[in-house]
Amino acid sequence: MNNKKYKRLTKKYLPKKINIKNLLLSFLCGGFIGLFGQILITVYSLAPNISNSEASNLMMVTLIFLASLFTGFGFFDNLIDLFKAGLIIPITGFAHSTTASAMEYRNEGLTTGIGANIFKLSGSVILYGIVSAYLFGIIRYMFFGG
Repeated sequence: MNNKKYKRLTKKYLPKKINIKNLLLSFLCGGFIGLFGQILITVYSLAPNISNSEASNLMMVTLIFLASLFTGFGFFDNLIDLFKAGLIIPITGFAHSTTASAMEYRNEGLTTGIGANIFKLSGSVILYGIVSAYLFGIIRYMFFGG
């Protein structure tokens, strides 16, 4: 393999340079998701017998549903290519990774396909989220009381 071919091969795997446009798009997208979430909370809170806490839960379910729906329709990946961390960091990224795993293995059946692989991408988030919550709970209890 010559030098030119090696450089061409490795170029597509090297991290891209930080681009101000990408940073701005990610920031605006994450901000829009936050704004949209707050609008959903406000709208859900207007309904009778729905507390602010319940409205927050409904907002999260709505965002998860929309991200999963957009993943199912196949255009969420294009949005991630455009907005990057602005879509991956919020709960929409978690919903996308879970739905994408389920869709990838759907042909293998419900149990050995979807059931066995649905948390392939998001399982590490669940694992380390639970472990870190447990550790921070212990630290809080030790230093700040029960």
